[in-house]
Amino acid sequence: MFTGIITDIGTVTELERRGDLRARIGTGYDTGTIDIGASIASDGVCLTVIDLGADWYDVEISAETLSKTNLGGWTVGKRVNLERALKVGDELGGHIVSGHVDGVAEVLAVEDEGDSTRVTLRAPEGLARFIAPKGSVALNGTSLTVNDVDGRDFGINFIPHTKEATTWGAVTVGDKVNLEIDTLARYVARLNAVG
Repeated sequence: MFTGIITDIGTVTELERRGDLRARIGTGYDTGTIDIGASIASDGVCLTVIDLGADWYDVEISAETLSKTNLGGWTVGKRVNLERALKVGDELGGHIVSGHVDGVAEVLAVEDEGDSTRVTLRAPEGLARFIAPKGSVALNGTSLTVNDVDGRDFGINFIPHTKEATTWGAVTVGDKVNLEIDTLARYVARLNAVG
């Protein structure tokens, strides 16, 4: 489990296609505190550490994960949002995030509003009903509050801190981003469908 509070921006330094995709991610984390088998959310995708060095760790990404996320578009040099798994007693500053991406949203517009940046995205057809104004979503692993919703389109405002502490400062129209809907919204919808 994660909180959607990004604690490092990593860089993809190597990619190797085997049966799956193996990626090396350069990090500012103290890798001496990371165990093989640990979970690290990388652009919102919960990935398992399979090897590590002084300032990097390796993950293996399955074909299933590549088909459901934007990780298939990773290139060497790509910057990615990182978050280590939540520990008992950690502050829950965002919302509960599983690292299990539901689909990929597309950035439709990026507009500055004062010091903040307003980003409009389009959700995949089957996920739009789970997104509500003032509700939470995780986009590329970042816990965010939805400002407004219009059909499949929804808006998010990014304050300067978020733009500096994550990869969101470099967002552009056409970007594909990993979308994880709020777990509570998923269960409420399921209860309404059954009940």
